[in-house]
Amino acid sequence: MLRLVTLPFRYLWALPVTLLGVPIALLALVTGGRARVERGALEVHGGFARFFLLRCLAVKASAMCLGHIVLGQDRACLDHSRDHEHVHVRQCERWGAFIVPAYLLSSFLAWRRGDHFYFDNRFEREAYGLNR
Repeated sequence: MLRLVTLPFRYLWALPVTLLGVPIALLALVTGGRARVERGALEVHGGFARFFLLRCLAVKASAMCLGHIVLGQDRACLDHSRDHEHVHVRQCERWGAFIVPAYLLSSFLAWRRGDHFYFDNRFEREAYGLNR
């Protein structure tokens, strides 16, 4: 019941991050991409989303969460990474816009320790179920 009551606030709190994904999602849709709503998030795949995930990031990704928008290269990538990406959706609901600098800081600190910048990022460890 409490989760339902807090729903509008969680969407508002995550909105700044979600807005980062809106232009990518729109470009994906006008370039042949597809979308559907899953677990309260808009999942978009194909078109520009595929190009973005393969060519516009520091590393290639099969899927990525931006607030309540989950981008995927294709439907299979979304299906495979859904649980992982929806952990990130919940993280965005908890952290709001602060997740962007916190995520980057966590990657930097992991790298500084000599660990892997992605796999040892605390947000990724939570999403992979590898809590320390």
